[in-house]
Amino acid sequence: MWTLPNILTVTRIVLAPVIALLPFIEGYWPKVIAFVAFLAAAASDIADGYLARSRKQVSEVGILLDPIADKLLLIATLVPIFWLTRHPAILYGIPWWGSLPLWVAVLLVGREVLMTVFRFEARKLGVVIPAGGEGKLKVIFQDIFIASTIAWFAWKDLLVEMHWTGRLRDFWDQFHGAVVAVTLLVAVVLTVYSLAVYLYRYRALLRSAVR
Repeated sequence: MWTLPNILTVTRIVLAPVIALLPFIEGYWPKVIAFVAFLAAAASDIADGYLARSRKQVSEVGILLDPIADKLLLIATLVPIFWLTRHPAILYGIPWWGSLPLWVAVLLVGREVLMTVFRFEARKLGVVIPAGGEGKLKVIFQDIFIASTIAWFAWKDLLVEMHWTGRLRDFWDQFHGAVVAVTLLVAVVLTVYSLAVYLYRYRALLRSAVR
């Protein structure tokens, strides 16, 4: 059970609540730590699968825990992002084009839950559904959006502490907000597209599972 890939997966599960709580702590350093921890968790998501395949250490435990770790990490990051950008007492509000609507949060989480259930049902029928290219691309933009937003929280706290003003600060506000907006938009489009591709590609399997 305690292979390196599984250890990385368990580490991602452990990091999830830490990353969820850190943005709520006052000051920019907790957000910086959350940012670094998220990057480490995102990197481990890539590394554990690669190591499991290359070392021939694919296990039932890993297959079970990996999607759970992914969902926990996604929820752990979307909760503070959704809350902090809307709380009236906190000045983290991202410009409207980069905010996270409730329906988008539900869409991102719902797609992952649906695909996890679909994969488990397919596995019962003896079919393994691998991650497709569009799904992997979705994860990349989703991770960039999350990392950029956590970095936004750190940036806003840093501005308050350092009292920075001027054109550079204004430019970065607009640029950073645009990065968040564009990556969120692309992640949403790829979320819908990748789900549609999976459902179409395995439509026969889906009909069998429904029966």
